[in-house]
Amino acid sequence: MGRPSSYKPEYDEQALKLCRLGATDVELADFFDVAESTLNLWKKAHPTFSESLKSGKMLADAEVANKLYQRAIGYEHPEQKVFNNQGEILTHDTVKHYAPDPTAAIFWLKNRQGAKWADRQHVENKTAVVDKSELDW
Repeated sequence: MGRPSSYKPEYDEQALKLCRLGATDVELADFFDVAESTLNLWKKAHPTFSESLKSGKMLADAEVANKLYQRAIGYEHPEQKVFNNQGEILTHDTVKHYAPDPTAAIFWLKNRQGAKWADRQHVENKTAVVDKSELDW
């Protein structure tokens, strides 16, 4: 019989938040002051902990994917400009526009449609072997 687990139920919520911030398993283990192997044991022994990790990572990945997509296609958001007019502060509501980012678009397409957008295309060269006696010279 091994020593008691240092896992606590409140780790579920902490793990979820850390994963939403992009924490890796190595960083989680460091945060909980355990070995990565212990973290893996917790995943198996505590389904709620495992689910927190999956949910947090999935939410973070989805958020990043959405932001990358927005950069790729361009986006806009409301903005308030602040001006100083002879000591008087004036504000003006406006819309800030961001043009599509070609680098983000390329990255997105290479990952989503790699066969079509790879830097290198695979070209198959087919040559036919012909018997010289069949040629009409």
